[in-house]
Amino acid sequence: MKITILIVYALILFLIGIYSYLKIKTPFDYFLAGKKTGVWQISGSLLATILGGSAILGTIGLSESQSWASAWYILAASLGLFGLLPIVRKVYKQGKFTLPELIGQYYGEPARKVTSLIIPVAWLGIVAAQIIAGSQILVSFFDTTYTTGVLLTGVVFIVYTYIGGQVSVMKTDLFQAFFILAGVVLTALLIPSANISKIPAFTENFPFNAQYSPFDLFIMILTFSSTFVVGPDIYSRVFCAKDSKTAFRSVLIVALILIPFAFVLSYVGIYAATFHSGAQNSSALVNLADVYLPEWASGILVAALISAVLSTASTTLLTASMILSELFHKDINNQKSFKQTKLFLIAVGVLSMLISLKVTSIVSSLLLALSFYSGAFIIPMVAALFNLPYNKRFSIAAMLTGGIFALSGKLLMTFNHPEIGSVILILGFALNALLIFLPFRKNIVISQLEKEKENREKRNR
Repeated sequence: MKITILIVYALILFLIGIYSYLKIKTPFDYFLAGKKTGVWQISGSLLATILGGSAILGTIGLSESQSWASAWYILAASLGLFGLLPIVRKVYKQGKFTLPELIGQYYGEPARKVTSLIIPVAWLGIVAAQIIAGSQILVSFFDTTYTTGVLLTGVVFIVYTYIGGQVSVMKTDLFQAFFILAGVVLTALLIPSANISKIPAFTENFPFNAQYSPFDLFIMILTFSSTFVVGPDIYSRVFCAKDSKTAFRSVLIVALILIPFAFVLSYVGIYAATFHSGAQNSSALVNLADVYLPEWASGILVAALISAVLSTASTTLLTASMILSELFHKDINNQKSFKQTKLFLIAVGVLSMLISLKVTSIVSSLLLALSFYSGAFIIPMVAALFNLPYNKRFSIAAMLTGGIFALSGKLLMTFNHPEIGSVILILGFALNALLIFLPFRKNIVISQLEKEKENREKRNR
């Protein structure tokens, strides 16, 4: 039954991919699905992108140590989307294809080119996290080796995205979002309620506990939630909407859905960790499925996990490739950029596969990539989109300094130096803000003094 469900699921995806390939007439279709997508498709795509394999398996893995506080991993994404709501209409109206293009409008052409180089490098870690997750699923459910899982997962991601582009991604994401929600909720409903008393008490472990402090939440909001306010993959969904109202409603719907889902997913993770101690991530889910779920429900759970991985991987893979193409063409809506993007797609996919062979931790791969991105781009983009005064002059220095310091801090935190790492990470954001805001404030003071001098001279005359 499990294999049958997976075959039917794969067949449906394959048919949608072929249909999407035949529907692509222009590069605009491949990059933005013709900009004709409605509320439910955008919502489904956002949801499927956010609830990637790294988010689901990452939360399951964190549940063993952080208990109910592991829900913050998904709740932080919801917080970020609520932060996006005030500016999502502006993002839609001013953007076209990618985030670097938007950055170029505010900070100039040099900043656009630097951004087009930095984001794909950071996004290698995001794609790698999905490949790691996909490989773990295959290893757990089908007893393959990790290397074989990486190769199979990576090839499927590359081929699927290469063929259908944004058209196939948008068409399958709503279908995949349903599988993700149904798989996790079914698992939560079917595990025995008689053992609930053995699960750690909610009030004693949420919002904070010994393993998850308010400072941990602060760091997560700084480096994770912020990437949903200003994020290339999120903006790629927004740009596909048919109008700004659709974009706004879609972001709001997904932000609300994520709140209850965070606790359902955390509950499944805690249950798996409590009754199958020592088995983490997908292994804990496999044990749970084997013991408590009927064959058909287990098949849906596998399809849900593969859906989660595939959706996020295809979105991030295509986004990184489009951004790389913008290094050579400011406007990528042409056949030359179209072909170039497909070549970059293969290159990014292969490099991500190589990374996933060396880095086997989903959360580490994800958060390292996001820390560099958030340290570099969150403050400059928030300043521009919220109409705050900023200085273009030091924008590139601010991005590079913030990104390097934030990544260095996260690396130190990962390798058991949390205190020093936290300080360096926060310093990265502080230096970014210093370079973006302080020179501008100085310019304001100087201009005010000059105006006062002019007024005095006019009065004297």
